Amino acid sequence: MLINMTPANPARFRRPVLVPLEARAADNLRFIRETMERAGSFTALPGWGGVSIGLTALAAAVIAARQPTAGRWLFTWLAEASLAVVLALVTTARKAQYVRVPLFSAPGRKFALSFAPPLIVGALLTGVLYRAGDVSVLPGLWLLLYGTAVVGGGAFSVRIVPVMGICFFLIGTAALFSPASWGNAYMMAGFGALQMIFGVVIAKKYGG
Repeated sequence: MLINMTPANPARFRRPVLVPLEARAADNLRFIRETMERAGSFTALPGWGGVSIGLTALAAAVIAARQPTAGRWLFTWLAEASLAVVLALVTTARKAQYVRVPLFSAPGRKFALSFAPPLIVGALLTGVLYRAGDVSVLPGLWLLLYGTAVVGGGAFSVRIVPVMGICFFLIGTAALFSPASWGNAYMMAGFGALQMIFGVVIAKKYGG
């Protein structure tokens, strides 16, 4: 008589897969590092808010290009800047609530303190240059200072933010050394298209 020695359920007798200790340690260290980075970063930067700001900037660029005087051109962009500030504050507050991150946490305060000074300098220089009758350098100046603000604030945010700031810095540099008549086009490219591109990336990769 033959006796069947084959186990009834071979899957129960499979040898467990052993994970090397080094791989588990590397995974744990990676998790700890990423957790610490998120804890020390301002992650409430709104991607879709950036897209909306970019859309309004594109509209402002079209309107500004049709203005007959430098003063009206400047007024159009100042109105756009005011709208952008409101959109940024509202969408940042909403995302902070969505991701359950305190808006005025330590990383948030550091982001604001690094982001605001270049913008304040830009506002002061705008007034000085307008009084001097030289607004041709404003597109390059605004793009440079905004890029500086984004790089500074980005040190306390997700990694892609400083990259965005560097791109603005490069566009601003190009605007300064280009004909003055190209200024509005650089504004459209920077505050419009570039803002929208990075807004989509931030929204897709970092949740809204």
